[in-house]
Amino acid sequence: MDTVALFCTGALLAGGVYWFVCVLGSAEQKGKRAVDLSGGSISSEKVRDNYKQYWSFFRRPKEIETAEQVPDFVDTFYNLVTDIYEWGWGQSFHFSPSIAGKSNREATRLHEEMAVDLIDVKPGDRILDVGCGVGGPMRAIAAHSRAKVVGITINDYQVNRARIHNKKAGLDSLCEVVCGNFLEMPFPDNSFDGAYSIEATCHAPKLEEVYAEIFRVLKPGSLYVSYEWVTTEKFRGDNPDHVDIIQGIERGDALPGLRNYLDIAETARKVGFEVVKERDLAQPPALPWWTRLKMGRIAYWRNHILVMVLSALGIAPKGTLDVHEMLFNTADYLTRGGDSGIFSPMHMILCRKPESPASS
Repeated sequence: MDTVALFCTGALLAGGVYWFVCVLGSAEQKGKRAVDLSGGSISSEKVRDNYKQYWSFFRRPKEIETAEQVPDFVDTFYNLVTDIYEWGWGQSFHFSPSIAGKSNREATRLHEEMAVDLIDVKPGDRILDVGCGVGGPMRAIAAHSRAKVVGITINDYQVNRARIHNKKAGLDSLCEVVCGNFLEMPFPDNSFDGAYSIEATCHAPKLEEVYAEIFRVLKPGSLYVSYEWVTTEKFRGDNPDHVDIIQGIERGDALPGLRNYLDIAETARKVGFEVVKERDLAQPPALPWWTRLKMGRIAYWRNHILVMVLSALGIAPKGTLDVHEMLFNTADYLTRGGDSGIFSPMHMILCRKPESPASS
């Protein structure tokens, strides 16, 4: 009888683990399994040390405001979080407005397709994805527009992941990925028919520097659209709760400092762009973009327990649990930013590079 009870208990536990990991878990659906979580290009034994190094940047805040320090800072961050993002969120590392009757995946795809529709490109045009991550938006945009998309990311691990996904999707003929710094892009002047960035240029220490590079590589007359992370008109710098929320978002997302929404168009004009359109896509009638974060709290806890178990078993690198906890806490700051209306991750600006240089 004891043997039967032990067998039944073991079978129940095994079934529970399978259900917990494979049925409920997001890993099987998103292309990255929980048991394969890593530190990106960081070796397993150094993940915790690099996590500590990441946090050390915030003890030297002036260093993360300089172009010299930011590439290492952002590269370290994405080595730490890329697998967790892909496993727990998907291949598109950004938000989108909730759409009634649409799944999160459908809403994400529509948000991405809108970006390429705004820049009015044709099949075969060569366009730039500034800060492409593992290429979720790139693939949606290439499939929708049939344009040739060149993505750039600072993180070599993301380059490899993006290339794997591009090939699996049968889009490697339309999607190219380059490892590089978007502050110093390895592309000739006037070489792209359009460009977009989706929640990526927030990592630049100075927005002017990345906008100037995008301006340089665009052909005259071409359009550029960006979805920017900003503080809104509701943010008050003398409100301690507001400051706490924004600093929590900055620490948890490798940001040198969030910009005010008023700075975006001013910066675009400063580097030479004509501003065609500007709008916060998070404003009504759009439904809250942070609903997905609220609805995902049970999944976060479930995933956190799973990461805890995998770390204890030595399957996930030491430090993975710390990174997951950081992202869990950051999700709370993002939700508070959305609820209070002081933060938007989708302030849209559409710009055109003039056909001829502005006269002095």
